[in-house]
Amino acid sequence: MALHHAEVLWQRADQPFLDNRYSRGHLWRFDGGVEVPGSSSPSVVPLPMSVESAVDPEEAFVAALASCHMLWFLGLACEAGFCVDQYRDAAEGRMGKNAAGKLAITRVTLRPAVRFSGTPPSAEVLAGLHHAAHEQCFIANSVTSEVLCEPQLES
Repeated sequence: MALHHAEVLWQRADQPFLDNRYSRGHLWRFDGGVEVPGSSSPSVVPLPMSVESAVDPEEAFVAALASCHMLWFLGLACEAGFCVDQYRDAAEGRMGKNAAGKLAITRVTLRPAVRFSGTPPSAEVLAGLHHAAHEQCFIANSVTSEVLCEPQLES
């Protein structure tokens, strides 16, 4: 099986640490040299210790689910002969207590809006493509959170 790597780098530099007011800003590095600024969410760790313009782990989790679903959907739509012009997802993750009473992302709702060239699939076929994409998504198969999909057909 394939291995996937991400490097996470945080450095204290000259900032104090033991007062718990250190910056949570850090860097994510991925294959191919892509670097993404990361931080804790300001809703978890208040500003200025969090970096509002950076991606927090909860957002990344939601984005990973949405991205994986989209990639499977595009492949399945292509295989079924439907030409996708645009795919947009306003995905949302909800924090709450899990069965063990721990704070977790307990629900992710995908809201993919897809625009097609030519004849679009029927609502039933569209739902079937999204269902199949969800079943194949590596990330969705890797988590215990409930993952919902609310597809939309854009014209």
